[in-house]
Amino acid sequence: MQTERRIQRHELTSFLTVFNRFTDKPMGSLGALSEGGLVLISPLPLLVEADFQLRIKLPGADGQRQLIDLAARCLWCREDVTPTCYDAGFVLYQPPAQYLTLINDLHHYFSFHPLQASA
Repeated sequence: MQTERRIQRHELTSFLTVFNRFTDKPMGSLGALSEGGLVLISPLPLLVEADFQLRIKLPGADGQRQLIDLAARCLWCREDVTPTCYDAGFVLYQPPAQYLTLINDLHHYFSFHPLQASA
């Protein structure tokens, strides 16, 4: 099984909480994401080669939460440089359109956009 990334990922400077979809318990924070996967920063080590049902909760424009549900497999897990934290890499199974929109929104938010000079 290939575990090397081929799609550019975007590091996040702020973290979003990722939940277990079935228990609604927090699993950790989103550390990085790409179109085909994500890195989760967790207080506990996660089982490698196990499938997980994940949920990201986002604030909606109308005050309602937007839920992004993801099916994923943990490919690797190792200790983070921060004591008591672990980094886990996931491959996503058929990420929904809302997840791809989240990537674009975060990329735009964390990118530098110089102002255009007006004539």
